[in-house]
Amino acid sequence: MKALQGKVAVVAGGTRGAGRGIAEMLGEAGATVYVTGRSTRGNLSDMGRQETIEETAELVTSQGGVGIAVRVDHTVEADVKALFEQVHSEQNGVLDILVNDIWGGDRLTEWGKPFWEHSLNNGLQMQTTAVHAHMVTSYYAAPLMVARNKGLIIEITDGFDYRYRGNLYYSLAKISAIHLAQSMAEELREHRVAAVSLTPGFLRSEAMLDYFGVTEANWRDAAKTDPHFLISETPYFVGRAAAALAADSNVLEKSGQILTSWDLSDVYGFTDRDGSRPHWGRYADEQGFYK
Repeated sequence: MKALQGKVAVVAGGTRGAGRGIAEMLGEAGATVYVTGRSTRGNLSDMGRQETIEETAELVTSQGGVGIAVRVDHTVEADVKALFEQVHSEQNGVLDILVNDIWGGDRLTEWGKPFWEHSLNNGLQMQTTAVHAHMVTSYYAAPLMVARNKGLIIEITDGFDYRYRGNLYYSLAKISAIHLAQSMAEELREHRVAAVSLTPGFLRSEAMLDYFGVTEANWRDAAKTDPHFLISETPYFVGRAAAALAADSNVLEKSGQILTSWDLSDVYGFTDRDGSRPHWGRYADEQGFYK
C-alpha cells in the first residue's frame, strides 16, 4: 500500500512548476489530488504558458494517484469556496493536505528597480496573487481539517529566512508565505493540524528550461550560460519533499518550521527523478551567496 493511499490533497496552483511536481509526487504516493489553476484546455490564462490543469491531473493519475482538475481563480473568493464545497461533497468531508503554490509574480517583478520606481500596481497585484490568494484558500480549507483534527498545510515559497530577496514586493510576497505558515501553525496546533513553509532550490521548471533554451534531456547545456544551473533540481524533488511530509505521522512536530527540499532530502532520504540529491543550501554556503 502506498504511503498516501486514501489521502485527499488540494494543490492550489498546480498547473506547472513546483505545483505540478508536487501534485505528481503526491499521486506517486497514492493520493487523490485536486489540481487547481486558471489554465484549462481551450481557455489558457494570461500567463502566456501552454501547460494546463488537465495535463497535471492526467500526470497525477499516470503516477498512480487520482488526479482531478478544477478551474479555480484563487483571487476570487466564490471560486475558492466552491472548490472546497466540491471536495467536501465528493470526499465525504475529507481533506488531508493543502499545498498553497499560487504565484503568478514572475511577470510582475521588475528586478533592479527600487520600490518607488517599480510599478505600484504590479507590486500590489503580486500580494493579491501570492499572499491574499493563499489566505483565502486556507480560510476555506482549514475547517475541513479542523473538523477531523488532522491535516497539513504547506506554503510554497522562495528562501528559508526573512532576508531581503532583491525586490521589495517579491520579498514581501515570499516572506509573507513563511509567516502565514508560522501563524497558522500557532492557531491550528490545538486541532492537530500542521502548517509549514517549504522552498525548493534552483528550480528547473518548464519556464526556466525555456528561459535557457534547453529541455530536460539536455538541461546541463544551460551551465554555459549560468554554471549554478548544474545544482538545479526538478519540480519532482520538492514534490517528494511534500509527499514525505504528508506521509510523516509526526509532522505536527515540524509545524511552524521553514523547510527546504534539500534538508528534507537529508531527513527522509528521497532523491530527484535521476537519483541525485541536489543540495542548494550546501552549494550556496560554498559560494558565499548568503554572507
